[in-house]
Amino acid sequence: MPHYVDFFVVPVPKKKVDAYKAHAKRWAKIWKEMGVVDYVECIADDVKPGKLTSYPQAVMLKKSETIASAYVVFKSKAHRDRLWKKMMKHPELANMDMKTMPFEGARMFFGGFKQIA
Repeated sequence: MPHYVDFFVVPVPKKKVDAYKAHAKRWAKIWKEMGVVDYVECIADDVKPGKLTSYPQAVMLKKSETIASAYVVFKSKAHRDRLWKKMMKHPELANMDMKTMPFEGARMFFGGFKQIA
């Protein structure tokens, strides 16, 4: 059965990678408690600038930063929409101060995708 997947890409200051890892573990736990199929967080390992487009260009990466990427797997788009509504009411998200996050949310990009294979 095909799933629905949300992908996220965000620049992270290299000096805040450990804080980002802690943040990612906390959110992975919350998402899994809510019933997602899977949640995966990654830090860039082999990500180079391209000639026209690339991850570094997409987030306007600075030399002092790296890239984190995550994906959340849902049973369906309807499942995703239900869980996002629930997540938006979660106390940690409702009380989150974007100024204290270990990344710059304004340069994050994300979107939902239908699984095809």
